Amino acid sequence: EVAWNWLWENVERLLRQQLGRPRAHQKALEKFIGSLQQEQLTTYCRDQYKRFFQLAPSGQDFFKQSTTRLYFIAEKIVEMTVEMYRTPKKMVEELSGLGLRHVGYGVPTELF
Repeated sequence: EVAWNWLWENVERLLRQQLGRPRAHQKALEKFIGSLQQEQLTTYCRDQYKRFFQLAPSGQDFFKQSTTRLYFIAEKIVEMTVEMYRTPKKMVEELSGLGLRHVGYGVPTELF
C-alpha cells in the first residue's frame, strides 16, 4: 500500500506540473506513435522488456507468456499511454483495476 500511495502521489505531482499542456503532448504522442512501423513498434516492445528485466530481474517470474503475448501486452500499454490523454478519468479507473488485479496475482507492488 505504501508503494501504491507513493506511485499515485508522484503521478499526481507530475500531472499537476503539466496542467494546461496535455493537448500539445497528446498531439505529439499520437503523431509519434502513428508514425511507427510495425517493426519499430516490435523493437520498442522488445527493448522495454529487456530494460524492465534488467532493472527488476524478479519480474521475469511473472511473465511466463509467449513472446507474441508479451508484445501484445506492450502494444496495449502504448495504446493506453495515448488513451490517458483522451480519456484520463476512464484510464485512471482502468489502471487502478489493472493494478489491483496484479496484486491479486501476487505481483509485488515494487514491480509496478
